[in-house]
Amino acid sequence: MYAIIDIETTGGKFNEEGITEIAIYKFNGHEIIDQFISLINPERPIQPFVVNLTGITNKMVQTAPKFHEVAKRIVEITKDCVFVAHNTLFDFRIIRTEFSRLGFDYERKTLCTVELSKELIPDMPSYSLGKLCKSVGIPASDRHRASGDALATVKLFKLLLSKDIDKKITTKAIKNLADKEKVLPTKILDEIQTTPTNTGVFFIHNEKGNIVYLGKHVNLRKGVNQLFLKTSKKIKALQKETFSIHTEATGNELIAHLKFNNLIQKHKPKHNRHYRKNIATVVFKTDNMLIIDKGRHVNEKSLLLIENNQVQGICFVDLAHQIENIEIIKSIITPIEDSLANRFVIKKHLDKGKLERIIRY
Repeated sequence: MYAIIDIETTGGKFNEEGITEIAIYKFNGHEIIDQFISLINPERPIQPFVVNLTGITNKMVQTAPKFHEVAKRIVEITKDCVFVAHNTLFDFRIIRTEFSRLGFDYERKTLCTVELSKELIPDMPSYSLGKLCKSVGIPASDRHRASGDALATVKLFKLLLSKDIDKKITTKAIKNLADKEKVLPTKILDEIQTTPTNTGVFFIHNEKGNIVYLGKHVNLRKGVNQLFLKTSKKIKALQKETFSIHTEATGNELIAHLKFNNLIQKHKPKHNRHYRKNIATVVFKTDNMLIIDKGRHVNEKSLLLIENNQVQGICFVDLAHQIENIEIIKSIITPIEDSLANRFVIKKHLDKGKLERIIRY
């Protein structure tokens, strides 16, 4: 039996978020046999960007039940069920945190449809719920609301079960995140708690200060947390060596990826995979361009300079006249390698068309 769950939250600091909406569909592998859907009064403000994303306002949840009023129903409907979600690490952590505030140790076996999709539907362009559903022809409505996303996850999970004929992959994917959380060393848990939530790269050092692992993520704390909840021999070996975790904010995914590529080549950390992809030569449509995107804080912009069809470097600026003066930019950029890997990353982001601004000259 499965409990397929989606929640919406207030946003905010790690482990201080509150639930604003929850949807649970009890699923027997063929059909939904029970459900629970409710707004929740989180007893804390909803972050403005979350209101814009979900449409759930502080006024809407003002008269909704508080978590302790629905906790018993959540326990009952998920009893003897595998907890299923799209990115289970997030949903399970939030619900478990809410229960811990009530003095209750909520434990369930878990299964993540992101991980299961990567096994059963490999090579998808994206494994975000919306894009994945679109790729496999699953209709999804009422996005970024608990009920809509949970129903989309039900349909996706049903497809995954049909592809896993003997259920060996699904069975192998079932985990106990609560137990993993308990066995993580206290020092690593403390390091995760203090890791910021912005976009960037993270460095894991051993006791001698050497970089033994490099990572990147749109949410650094989430990225570190996901890394250490894995159970492979390599991750266990990394845990033993971890002495400290440091981060570098980049403001956006493109700069994070470029910095990651350069740092990997420079430091060659022992716990990272080192390989070169066979990438065809990438030629930019314009010989000279300045790519502008979000910086590390509100008033800052990141700049990536390409000149004579070669990647020159990156920098961060917070003054408008700096962007307009190419000579100033050339004087302050940090050079990065004009490698095929970097060109491939840049081309990929250009094709997505989500960069703030491009100046061609």
